[in-house]
Amino acid sequence: MKLNELSDNLGATSDRMRVGRGVGSGKGKTAGRGVKGQKARSGVAIKGFEGGQMPIHMRMPKRGFNNPNAKKYAWVNVGRIEKAITEGKLDAKSTIDEAALVASGVIRRAKDGIRLLAKGEVSSKLEIVVTGASKAAIEAVEKAGGSVKITAPVKNAE
Repeated sequence: MKLNELSDNLGATSDRMRVGRGVGSGKGKTAGRGVKGQKARSGVAIKGFEGGQMPIHMRMPKRGFNNPNAKKYAWVNVGRIEKAITEGKLDAKSTIDEAALVASGVIRRAKDGIRLLAKGEVSSKLEIVVTGASKAAIEAVEKAGGSVKITAPVKNAE
């Protein structure tokens, strides 16, 4: 095989549509731009334009940084888990993980993981596996004789 013998597969490429070449071409007359108006003319850039008024994205105050890659965790309080156990939705003897919490209806969806928080009381001996947990939540569960396993990687404090 030589470089001058290389070519695309059949049907992989198509010729560009030539517009404005007569009514019979299918893209004649208005060339796919519709009828009149600013958008039918050349040199249009309307995106955030508001007829000369200061656009909303320039009027709004801007502060800080919004991280688009930040993880969004679903959170659940230990009191809510305890309530689900007393109602019979969760089994205290088995491991309580993300799948069990979603299946029992304690939380709606796991998002990027579940974070355990400390609001409420714990009396059952629980074995919980979650993405993250607050120190107070871990202490509350361990005080009741249970354990909390965290699956998220630990950030090194520097």
